[in-house]
Amino acid sequence: MQAMHDLPGADSAHFDALETRDPHARIAEFEARLPVLLESALHAPGWRRHLGDVVPRSIDSLRALARLPPLRKSDLIALQRELPPLAGLLAQPLASFGRAFASPGPIYGIEGRRDDPWRAARGLFAAGLRRGDLMLNTFSYHLTPGGFILDSAARALGCTVIPAGPINTDLQLDVIEHLKPVAYAGTPDFLKILLDAASRSGRDVSSLRAAIVSGAALGSSLQAHFRACGVEAFQIYATADLGLVAYETAAHEGLVVAEDVLLEIVQPGTGEPLPDGEVGEVVVTSFDLDRPWIRLALGDLSAVLPGHSPCGRTHTRIRGWLGRADQTTKVKGMFVWPEQVAEIVRRHPQLARARLVVARSGQTDTMLLRAEAAPASEQLAASVSETLRAVTKLGGRIELVAPGVLPDDGKLIDDTRPVG
Repeated sequence: MQAMHDLPGADSAHFDALETRDPHARIAEFEARLPVLLESALHAPGWRRHLGDVVPRSIDSLRALARLPPLRKSDLIALQRELPPLAGLLAQPLASFGRAFASPGPIYGIEGRRDDPWRAARGLFAAGLRRGDLMLNTFSYHLTPGGFILDSAARALGCTVIPAGPINTDLQLDVIEHLKPVAYAGTPDFLKILLDAASRSGRDVSSLRAAIVSGAALGSSLQAHFRACGVEAFQIYATADLGLVAYETAAHEGLVVAEDVLLEIVQPGTGEPLPDGEVGEVVVTSFDLDRPWIRLALGDLSAVLPGHSPCGRTHTRIRGWLGRADQTTKVKGMFVWPEQVAEIVRRHPQLARARLVVARSGQTDTMLLRAEAAPASEQLAASVSETLRAVTKLGGRIELVAPGVLPDDGKLIDDTRPVG
């Protein structure tokens, strides 16, 4: 991350020169750094167990990297239980980091002590944020890192942050009217709620001109709706594990992969790289020596776009989120895992089988937990509803059905939302 005095000027089109360098130079640098990354990772017992007796200097090319086994994000829950803390994947002691988190799953994570530890400032810069801008951050600051990822990035740019979190709509509108932030950070669903509420009640939110959104799908119709409200929305693709993966620019033609991230699109289940253009699972390698990630399989589907962005950035572009390679999904910015559905069933012996149906109502994610129960009762439904919220940190409807109604196909989460 650049020091504050090295930040790009307000008229700069790009965050730094790395964004426009020759793509071959970028690949050459990545390949030169791979042995160092492997050497650092192998100081951690979890990486030694996962990678085996690999020789770091032998991993000196993208082809050599592709021979290493992917580490599935969905496996982190079990791995962290087996080998605390954090599955033994940290190359430095836990005390050397600034914050620790517990994301839904639970999956535990950490934040470094450097400026912009999630490397997300370049994503905000591409969305038009500059020194002195005021940003309303509605991502949660409670246990999960979402709020901190955007907060640290904005402050590294010299912006001022309103750490609102997901507070109620009326109070958010009070804050916007009084402080007049120029940028919003949060889920696209919540931004629509705010803008629609402001329109109905005659509240002034005209100061907002840019939105940095993540955690839910941003379709073209919703993006057009925001634009009609005077707000230009930019997607960022970030995870609680490594931070920024890719970001949208003013060109609005796919997401540009972040510098310092090597991204592969692979065949789900095998980890074999796919040709550009084919839809596959996103696998990332991040060159952070304190918390290295080597071929982390995120479970998201995407595809590489041909050519480079019209904005002048030369790193790989991806189409954005195209679904899940496994049953894990993301609802209102929070991951929901099959293991969580199984945990709900475990806590209620009256339930035989359950399936969580994720859908879209208008521009909002919804959850319906269908569960087989005998006998069914309103009291049981109310109790299961409380457990659903406690386990997933999200609310949803409960439908109790007779035994044998749900398909016996092993599916615990059915994501019915349209892609794109």
